[in-house]
Amino acid sequence: MNLQYDRIEQLCQKLNLPAIASQWSHHAQQTLGQDGSYADFVEAILTHEYAARQQRSQQVLMKLSGLPQVKTLEDYDFNYALGAPKSQVIELFNLSFIARAENVVFLGASGVGKTHLSMALGYKAIMNNIKIKFITAADLMLQLSTAYQQGKLKTYMQRAVLGPKLLIIDEIGYLPFGREEANLFFNVIAKRYEKGSTILTSNLPFSQWSKSFADDVTLTAAMLDRLLHHCHVVQISGESYRLKDKKELGFSLRLKLNTRSKGAVLECR
Repeated sequence: MNLQYDRIEQLCQKLNLPAIASQWSHHAQQTLGQDGSYADFVEAILTHEYAARQQRSQQVLMKLSGLPQVKTLEDYDFNYALGAPKSQVIELFNLSFIARAENVVFLGASGVGKTHLSMALGYKAIMNNIKIKFITAADLMLQLSTAYQQGKLKTYMQRAVLGPKLLIIDEIGYLPFGREEANLFFNVIAKRYEKGSTILTSNLPFSQWSKSFADDVTLTAAMLDRLLHHCHVVQISGESYRLKDKKELGFSLRLKLNTRSKGAVLECR
């Protein structure tokens, strides 16, 4: 029997079925113990192998994604971020916009949760085995410029720009682009137009984007025309999410000081 076990495991390895190789005997015993059929056994081991492959795929996609950390929709506090359009945001997390190659733009002041939501969408996509790439606008421009100067722009575009089904570019507008950089960024948007979904975050309204693209109004208009043709624009208002804990701490300290002050007055009386 042990020799037969060895042969089964070797065949599984040759067929690239590592999960079945390690767990088939366990499922066999479980099926027998539950008076299951041969079909129940086959379904159990195939389900186990499929789940293991999904997990390995997600691990690889996460490693290649560039996401600095894991963020989820559940971590986003809508009770604090009252300026976030909750129903619109929640609808995006069904990820149907990716299948339709539509774009998403998060607009709002610094700290309102634009990056959090974009990263959460990226993570949700990975959990659905969708290839994504997260990168800041500054890093993207650096990599594009380097590839252009080295004569490797076409290869970079094919791999890093067109490769991901979802490309997330964070912090548009924090640093202005020069003429060459603006042209390169336009090419990113143009090449992904109706071919893949792109998520952008920016603290600037669209009317001010030309300031970040070498003051080229014509180029900016052409870029926005492609970007916004199939796009979900999410405008988030409110105070900085990063200052939430500090403000709560400040309120707590003021409350304690006021309580102590009142206590001191009562004692004096």
